[in-house]
Amino acid sequence: MSKTPEQVQSEKLFKKICRKMGTTMRDHSLIGEGDHLLVGLSGGKDSMILLEALAERLRAVPFDFKISAAHIEATGIGYEINRDRLTSFCEQLGVPLHYRTTAPDLAKDPSKTACFICSWQRRKELFNLTKELNCNKLALGHHRNDAIETLLMNMIYHGSISSLPYSLKMFEGRIQLIRPMMDLDERMLEEYASLNDLVKVEKSCPHEDSTQRESIAQLLKQVEELHGKGPYNIFKSMDKIFEEYLPVKD
Repeated sequence: MSKTPEQVQSEKLFKKICRKMGTTMRDHSLIGEGDHLLVGLSGGKDSMILLEALAERLRAVPFDFKISAAHIEATGIGYEINRDRLTSFCEQLGVPLHYRTTAPDLAKDPSKTACFICSWQRRKELFNLTKELNCNKLALGHHRNDAIETLLMNMIYHGSISSLPYSLKMFEGRIQLIRPMMDLDERMLEEYASLNDLVKVEKSCPHEDSTQRESIAQLLKQVEELHGKGPYNIFKSMDKIFEEYLPVKD
């Protein structure tokens, strides 16, 4: 049976994603022999594509490593995930999926946004699970746009220059947080997700459109209208910091 144009395009995109991820993982030494990766699977397109591409990498690289996946459900927030679909997705890839729940108290600290509190609580559960499953690496589905947004958020709201590193050792080296998709543009991921019907949730979080990150995403669209390569240049600027031309205090 001949493939549809959508299937052909999907396969081409997936190969591009895997090649780009492979280059990133090689250049930054993100995965090695004997590693056990825990992939934080939110149910969104980014983490699902990350898991699918890592499963493909497992078959392609000349060494062995293990992959597990985890979804941390935040109760009382208002979103709903399709557990059956997420479970089926992991079964098709041959990756064990672990579910955990957390109940973030959004009113505990009014100075912090709901998204920050929820995200931090879910991340804590992932860290705990890495210890339980004896995973030495935690893989997250952040891409280039996430890094740019984080850089601008920290500059605008916190007066600091920092973003999302490719790799970060935590807890005295017990766990290494890695981001294999950091060199990927979100539009490529969106196109692949659309071709493969990678739907995020059954019911969206009521807080997701009112966050600082959403405002920064809109700002980036304006930057791109100003100059097509503007967002990419912001990303690359983190590799080209000329301190002698900055008003740094002695």
